[in-house]
Amino acid sequence: MPHTHTILHRRPRMLPVIALIAALAVLTTSGCAVWRIRQSAELARQSEPFEASPAGAMASLLVVGDSTAVGTGASSGANSVAGLIGQAHPRLKITNRAKDGAKFADIAGQLEALGGERFDAILVLGGGNDVIRLTRYEKLEQDIARSAELARTHANLVVMMPSGNVGSAPFFFAPWSWLMTKRSQVLHGFVREAAKDNGALYVNLYKDKAEDPFAQRPDELNARDGLHPSDAGYRLWWNELNQQADFSNRLAALRRG
Repeated sequence: MPHTHTILHRRPRMLPVIALIAALAVLTTSGCAVWRIRQSAELARQSEPFEASPAGAMASLLVVGDSTAVGTGASSGANSVAGLIGQAHPRLKITNRAKDGAKFADIAGQLEALGGERFDAILVLGGGNDVIRLTRYEKLEQDIARSAELARTHANLVVMMPSGNVGSAPFFFAPWSWLMTKRSQVLHGFVREAAKDNGALYVNLYKDKAEDPFAQRPDELNARDGLHPSDAGYRLWWNELNQQADFSNRLAALRRG
C-alpha cells in the first residue's frame, strides 16, 4: 500500500470556538444567506450528472465526486466539466457516479462499488463538502488517500481536481470565509500528497482570494447560489484541467492506443 505522508505539523489551527459560533450565526440568520441556501438546494435538485454512451466508443472515463462532478450550478449537464469533456471527445464513453453532497469518504464508496470494473481514465472532483462540513483533518487525509488508492486500481490515468478556495465563494461571510480558506489549503495539501503517492495527476484550483477569479468575477463565474460554479466557472475549470494535466491530449492518446 502506498505510504501516506502526515502533515499534521503544517495544519492551521481552527478559529476560536466563539468566532465559529458567531460566523455560523451570521451565515444562518442573514436573509441573503438563507436565500442562497435555498438556491443551492434547488440547483442540486435540478442537476443531473452528464454521461455518454456513444456507439463504438474508443475509450472510457469514470467521473466520481460531489456536486461539482455532477455539474450543479451549470445550466445543463452539457456545460459541466463532464459535459465539456463529452463535447470535446464525442467518441468517449463517460460514466458518472458523482452525487450531490458527497464527501471524500463517499467518493471512496463510489469507487468501492465498482467491483472489478476498469476504465481508461478516472476524474475525481470533490472536497468542498469536507471543507464546509468540517471533516476532521485526520479522517480527511485518510479518505483522500483511500480514494486515490482505489482510483488507481481501476484506471492507469487518474486525475484529482479538488474544489478551489471555498472561502472565495460569495456564499460565505467573514470570519467563516477565513476558516473555509484555511481548510481549503489543507484539503489541497492532502490531495497533492495522495496524488503523488499513487501516481495520479493533481490539478490545483486553489488561489488566494486576491487572485481568485471566482472572487474577482463573482457574477460571471458563480451560480446564483454563490457556491457552485456557473457555466463560465466550469469552463474555467475545464481549461485548468487541460492546462495543468494536458487532459484532452491524454484522452486523445488513449483513443489512438
